[in-house]
Amino acid sequence: MIQENWDDSVQTDAVNLLAKLIPRGVWLHDRQDGNGDAHLKAGLIGPSETIPLIDGKTGLSRWQNIFFCEFDGPRESRKIVCTVLSDSTQEGNP
Repeated sequence: MIQENWDDSVQTDAVNLLAKLIPRGVWLHDRQDGNGDAHLKAGLIGPSETIPLIDGKTGLSRWQNIFFCEFDGPRESRKIVCTVLSDSTQEGNP
């Protein structure tokens, strides 16, 4: 999730909003392993972000930052995949 990073209240508000929209313990999948809300939150937020790189830096605004959303944890570890796409049509590239 890309969100404002100047004030922690923004991230807290996002977590609280998701908890209100998608509460724990009321979903059919909870009968399996109790994490129905995690699946729904992950589906709503999505698994990825696209962030431009401009002169070697992330193209985020002054106040923005990238936040990893863990809805089914905390876990000891998670793997993150970063894919960099290049625009070969830019000046100086063949």
